[in-house]
Amino acid sequence: MSFMPREGNLRFLDAHGEVASLMRGHDWSTSPLGRLEIWPQSLRLVVSLMLSSKFPMFVAWGSELGFLYNDAYAEILAEKHPSALGQRFHDVWSEIWDDIAPLIDAAMAGQASYRQDLPLLMRRHGYDEQTWFTFSYSPVHDDDGTVAGMFCACTETTGRIQAERAVRESEARFRNMADHAPVMMWVTDPSGYCTYLNRGWYEFTGQTTQEAEGFGWLEATHPDDSAAAEQVFRAANAARESFRMEYRLRRADGSYRWMLDAAAPRFDEHGVYLGYIGSVIDIDERRESEERHRQSEATLRQFTDALPAFVWFAKPDGELTYFNRRWYDYTGQSPEQSLPNGWTDVLHPDDVEATAERWAHARASGTTYEIEVRYRRCDGAYRWYVARAEPIRDDNGAITSWVGSSIDIHDRKEAETALRASEEQFRLMADAVPQIVWITDADGRTEFFNKHWSDYTGAAYHPTTAEQVAADHVHPDDEAVTMEAFEEARRTETTFRVEHRIRSASGAYRWFLVRGEPYRDPHSGSIVRWFGASVDIHDRKLAEAALRKLNETLEAQVAARSAERDRLWNLSQDMFARADYGGMMSAVSPAWTQVLGWEERELLSRGYATFMHPDDAPSTLAAIQQMSETRQPTRFENRIVTSAGEWKGIEWTVAPEPDGMNFVAVGRDLSQAKAREVELEAAQEALRQSQKMEAMGSLTGGVAHDFNNLLTPIIGSLDMLVRKGLGSERERRLIDGALQSAERAKTLVQRLLAFARRQPLQSTAVDLAKLVEEMAGLVESTVGPNIDVRVELATDLPPAFADANQLEMALLNLAVNARDAMPDGGQLTIAAQRDSVRGRHVAALKSGHYVRLSVQDTGTGMDEATLKRAVEPFFSTKGIGKGTGLGLSMVHGLAAQLGGGLTIESEPGSGTAVTLWLPISAAPIEDQMQVRDGAAAPLARGTALLVDDEELVRMSTADMLNDMGFEVVEAGSAEEALSLFKGGSLPDLLVTDHLMPGMNGVELAREARALSPALPVLIVSGYAEMEGIAPDLPRLIKPFRNADLAESLKALLPSN
Repeated sequence: MSFMPREGNLRFLDAHGEVASLMRGHDWSTSPLGRLEIWPQSLRLVVSLMLSSKFPMFVAWGSELGFLYNDAYAEILAEKHPSALGQRFHDVWSEIWDDIAPLIDAAMAGQASYRQDLPLLMRRHGYDEQTWFTFSYSPVHDDDGTVAGMFCACTETTGRIQAERAVRESEARFRNMADHAPVMMWVTDPSGYCTYLNRGWYEFTGQTTQEAEGFGWLEATHPDDSAAAEQVFRAANAARESFRMEYRLRRADGSYRWMLDAAAPRFDEHGVYLGYIGSVIDIDERRESEERHRQSEATLRQFTDALPAFVWFAKPDGELTYFNRRWYDYTGQSPEQSLPNGWTDVLHPDDVEATAERWAHARASGTTYEIEVRYRRCDGAYRWYVARAEPIRDDNGAITSWVGSSIDIHDRKEAETALRASEEQFRLMADAVPQIVWITDADGRTEFFNKHWSDYTGAAYHPTTAEQVAADHVHPDDEAVTMEAFEEARRTETTFRVEHRIRSASGAYRWFLVRGEPYRDPHSGSIVRWFGASVDIHDRKLAEAALRKLNETLEAQVAARSAERDRLWNLSQDMFARADYGGMMSAVSPAWTQVLGWEERELLSRGYATFMHPDDAPSTLAAIQQMSETRQPTRFENRIVTSAGEWKGIEWTVAPEPDGMNFVAVGRDLSQAKAREVELEAAQEALRQSQKMEAMGSLTGGVAHDFNNLLTPIIGSLDMLVRKGLGSERERRLIDGALQSAERAKTLVQRLLAFARRQPLQSTAVDLAKLVEEMAGLVESTVGPNIDVRVELATDLPPAFADANQLEMALLNLAVNARDAMPDGGQLTIAAQRDSVRGRHVAALKSGHYVRLSVQDTGTGMDEATLKRAVEPFFSTKGIGKGTGLGLSMVHGLAAQLGGGLTIESEPGSGTAVTLWLPISAAPIEDQMQVRDGAAAPLARGTALLVDDEELVRMSTADMLNDMGFEVVEAGSAEEALSLFKGGSLPDLLVTDHLMPGMNGVELAREARALSPALPVLIVSGYAEMEGIAPDLPRLIKPFRNADLAESLKALLPSN
């Protein structure tokens, strides 16, 4: 049942909204407030105000505090709405009554109250819920002025309170996290004021909170970085954007380290700028690494700039990122013009397409890129280069970059072009010769037949063998004779000569005279090719046959002989003459004009003595006179003048005629033969010298080996006496002196081994410039103040392949020799530069690239005789007691053993220049550090089998092994040791000499390891012969001390 008041009485309920509607339709008769008609005007005013407000409000009226509220407050009531409308205040909020009752009582007593964020535990949704409210309670007076009720305007702050709590908890968690973070962290407000720095900042910088917050953090930055850091920060803060910057930050100890400061702007959910949050990370090590990387790149660039080639790098996609300086010097391009793809502009137009295709294929397949191209030089000329690049891959095999080089091969290409032209000229010349010309290799495989061969036989040339040519083209009756003659020539290495018949294209056979000469390698002297010609003698053969038939009559014989004589007279290259004993010639053959240039009339009008060399005329005329008396033919040589005024050596054979008035002479030009004799004599002299030095080297090496065997027990025994400290003080001094003398003898043996090229070398890539500069001071102190030492080193020296220690000794020996050659002082110049050898060289060096190290003095110099013997061992010009004569011998042996050579240039009074030619190393220079522990450390114990054919060496070595704790079993030969093995005696260590009668040490080691694979083996040798010794066999060189043996065994055996 609803009670609706009159419309005129409900004007205060005209407000729109759910609660107003409910109030208009509510039955108020049972409510503590009573019917609407009786509500006082003051209540109606408050209700009208409340219903028209959007702010949460309620009114409690009357003695029972009837509860009225608006739509905004209905949301606060939640499930209590709408049943709460008109109910008693206490019934609506019974769960919080204890909290609000005092405030209600105060309001009903006429006292207003205000509470902010009052916590209240409400049950609005069927469960207890913590809430917070800000509200005010105000008394409401009735029409007569008494307090009849109370009015509340409120707002729920639960969401804000919870959010603030969440923020505080979040900030607490953030600060806790930040304080334990491994980096420094900071927070600012929108103005840039730093409001927070974590514990890491304060621990690192030593600042206090008051010193660091705000903009105080800038005080900890490096003075050189502070202004820039502040500028970057303020600019980023004004733009409200992220930033990164690097600066140096002062540590608590006053030192500075590089930091990376990175920050991002903060915004709330409405986009309002709140400031920055940032972190500071220590990047000092990264900066150091980057600096090292920059230095490494600078070194790499400096290295590549020093190379005599173009060096370039490229990305995986083929774009070039780097050229060394030599590229820009050559092309005239700038880096901007060359990179990334402008380098193609200097390619020859004919090479562009092929280069692009080859480069694209290499990148697609991930294989080596190589091509020969022409690059345009800055002056417009083109030169040939070979370009080559290799891919650089990461651990996963992916290509990360390309590294390439372009090497100048223009001279080689020009030489190849010239060679092809020369070969073509040879072919044209050979094809023009009316003879068959052929070439085979040393084994008779054909390499060339000229066109005349194909024209005559009708067979096209194709590579084959001499045996096959004989089978296919030579008359069957002549085939065996031909091959026998060729095999005999090969066996005896002499001229191949034979006559045989060759089948023509028509099938007919013709006679040929075949002559082949061997061609020898200039260096080795072995035959590498046969050059030959086959001359058609068929007509001569027929003539000879016809002549035999014509011998039936004297007239026919005379005619034939005359014809043959005339042909020989006219066609022979030998000079024929008829002369009398009075000094005049009556007839000369045409060869005189061909050889000497004189016309026949000039030769017949002058006495033959006028053509002879003045020094040769007396002996020649005497020989002719003797022939006239003895009536016997004679032979002699002399020099005859040519029409051009030159002298030619002629070999003469002369015979008297029966009339007693005349004689005939046959002369042969010896010019070419004489030249070959000179060359042969020079070659034989060089061979004799080489054999002499080789023989001396073998003798020296053998002597050194024997000396090492003698020195081993001497040094070993003296070393043991020194280590054990035996004898009185005087006796120990004598022992030390003896040991020093033995060590000097060891050094002398090492020099002998150096000459014999059998010294042990540790060859590596040597920085020759650094070695010479470091040795300069020692050389100056060695040669004395009256000698001016100068060092001249090329700037682009490549690394040399050498043993640095031996090279230093060689340089010092040369400096001492130079000093001794300048007793009154002078100038000593040490120079080094790069050089190349092409073709023959005075030191018999192979063609290639070398580093020349020369020592030149301004001393007395050497004459030719001294110069020839300068490198002989024990040869010295210094006098007795002033030198061993091994200095230059050692240097010569060292150079040869390294694959180089030694040259000496000297003249009396002009000084001497000694030059070492050292091969260029293909490996880069590395720091070489050798650390040796001279103490004989205890080794693993056991039985050591000692094998040496020298009893004194065995005795000395056995004592050393006993001192190290080994039980030693000795054997005088490898065969004796092997019998011990086979008898079941397996030692823990095998120490054996290498060179022994019968089985050597390496063969013994091989047999022993077949019986005991894990057996440790140490090879001992009198000199460092390498041939036949496996790389995995450790070696020890005689003579040696206890420490040397201990060191070798320490590396070989497991420790205790």
